[in-house]
Amino acid sequence: MSPRRILFIQTQGENAGAQEISRLVGAGLSARGYDVSHLFFYRKSASFDAPPNTRYCSLDRPRGLAGALKFPVQLLREIRAAQPDVILTFQHYGNTVGGLAARLATSVPIIANQVSARMLMNPPVRAVDLALGLLGAFNLITVNSADMLADYSRYPNNYSKRLRYIPHGFDLKKTELTRLQARAAFGLPPDVPLLGSVARLNAGKRLDAAIRALTDYPGWHLVLAGQGPDEMSLRQLVVEKYLENRVYFTGELPPERIGDFLAALDVFVFPSQAETFGLAAVEAASAGVPVVANDLSVLREVLAADGKPAALFVDTTDHSQFTGAISRALHDASLRNDLIAAGRGLHARYSVARMVDEYEQLLRSLFAPVATLAPQP
Repeated sequence: MSPRRILFIQTQGENAGAQEISRLVGAGLSARGYDVSHLFFYRKSASFDAPPNTRYCSLDRPRGLAGALKFPVQLLREIRAAQPDVILTFQHYGNTVGGLAARLATSVPIIANQVSARMLMNPPVRAVDLALGLLGAFNLITVNSADMLADYSRYPNNYSKRLRYIPHGFDLKKTELTRLQARAAFGLPPDVPLLGSVARLNAGKRLDAAIRALTDYPGWHLVLAGQGPDEMSLRQLVVEKYLENRVYFTGELPPERIGDFLAALDVFVFPSQAETFGLAAVEAASAGVPVVANDLSVLREVLAADGKPAALFVDTTDHSQFTGAISRALHDASLRNDLIAAGRGLHARYSVARMVDEYEQLLRSLFAPVATLAPQP
């Protein structure tokens, strides 16, 4: 019997959280004998570390009338060519646009993966997502935290009954570099208090708050890893605040360099407005970097090990609270040690093997034969 073919569909090819999760799940299922392929709408960044068997509907984001007309045709063609036995969609446009195309192209089961906070999805996208769930276009819908499960459980029963809770797993971000070597590798000063974050540079991540935190503390420096639509506005803010010599942008980093980046930091800052899991902060905490995070219920849930917080939680929209927490994370040795110890326990809680196990159980439930009644004599 030939292996089951699994197709992953999501929006853009870039080194971000949703892409990392699909890479890990895909690699895990492939190691267990499944035939896994990935389909992206377009390639977002040249440095994207694409998993094996990856295809794109377009190498660039579709633009103009010609692109808008060509894209859906190519998307349908790629889905049909993959001949999948089951489809997994990721991100809100992957779920809505990709899910609708998948349902038009084939009748195989679809698992939608909710990795976008509802409050950050625009109303039309939320409406389409809800409609597809209610109409049964999605056979199952995964969420990655108990907080997300509670949020989406407010939807009508025909949607909420499809929900399945599968926490993210993650690879430890390791490095062989010392702190000084890591800083040298990224061209960072060797002897300054260094804050940092790994994120897509968009408004929802509120990285402007991290930049503004430096204005009260002349010795602090900040390094941001990532790319996104807000990069130019963040760079402009740096200029306006006269921080050009204390804020650094590394651009997007492949997964194998994240460990080196984290090794350079004194504190990881995570002022994000909304999250479904907060993978970047979890990776930082597990790597032994004290984390200061926005006080979101989902982050309190996820950033904890054995009942102990693995981050310092504050209202990061309050400038004095945010900077005060960063200062404590830098200078309070007892607090740093507690955060580091709790962070080290996160990997056991969120293992990749466990995540892949749970996805495989979903697949097996979809592939299981439907029981039929025996004919009556």
